Amino acid sequence: MLILAPAERQAKELFSKVAELYRTLGHPLPAESYRKLGMNLSNGSRIEALPGSEKTIRGFSGVDLLILDEAARVDDELYHAVRPMLAVSGGELMLLSTPFGKRGVFYEEWTGANEWDRYEVPASAVVRISEEFLEEERRALPSWVYRQEYECSFEETDDQVFTTEMIDAAVSADVEPLKLGVA
Repeated sequence: MLILAPAERQAKELFSKVAELYRTLGHPLPAESYRKLGMNLSNGSRIEALPGSEKTIRGFSGVDLLILDEAARVDDELYHAVRPMLAVSGGELMLLSTPFGKRGVFYEEWTGANEWDRYEVPASAVVRISEEFLEEERRALPSWVYRQEYECSFEETDDQVFTTEMIDAAVSADVEPLKLGVA
């Protein structure tokens, strides 16, 4: 299993949850080594959690389970660099995230036609989050931030000049795009 996140702290956080689940299950397989960002199990399985950068992640192969945490905030280049890690193993890929704008690989995969199992869990469906807390957040946050963080809504990014819908409406398959500076 390979866990990737935009930053080491995030990778470490998800690995700590995996390690806690491993302890809760009663250590079903003995761990031969245990580190702050990984473990090797007695059957040869390995769990590694790493911060993601396209430049530094290469070299893993035969990955059975690849998890991209905070996938909406992972650079597209990282996503493209890690997909080949599943080629030999035929492994599984999981993208975990709340939305972060109508852009990037996470948005494209969520809204596209590619075959994925998609699970959406708004905060209102999480029993550990009280309705009182959500009401306070609704009052405290801009509405688009609340929808994105708590209702799994893909919102426009705060630095966009044109909405995604405006851009889509301006593009036509009837007009060939200009290729400036390309020979």
